[in-house]
Amino acid sequence: MVVGDTVWLKRFATHPACLESLREVVGLPNPKSLDQTVFNDIGSLSEHRIWLDHKIINWIAELSESDLKFILRYHNTKGVAATKRYSSLVLHFFNHQTHHRGQVSTLLAQAGVDIGVTDLLAEIPEENKVMHSDSFSVRL
Repeated sequence: MVVGDTVWLKRFATHPACLESLREVVGLPNPKSLDQTVFNDIGSLSEHRIWLDHKIINWIAELSESDLKFILRYHNTKGVAATKRYSSLVLHFFNHQTHHRGQVSTLLAQAGVDIGVTDLLAEIPEENKVMHSDSFSVRL
């Protein structure tokens, strides 16, 4: 996941609006392959993952709606050129992370590690405000 995130974040950093938020990511070495082992110990990997996640949070917080309309031109890891809408690539980035995080959580659970609650619903806070005309209630 660190390799894939690094590859994509370096691509995303070519967007003019992201030069500052992803500046430090651009300075990371380019991965040599998608299956490259970047760290040989879990401590260093964990520390880097936390750092990378903070960069992702800051990058997303700085994006505007108009930034998402940008057309990104890049080459994939095999050198094939692509031209795609930034918003679609951001969606792909997070969807792909979800896929791989699910794989990791499955492997950890199979190894007997209690990874805790992974359901996003558990992280969404309750809304206790008075209902407005733009919200509604459904009982199923």
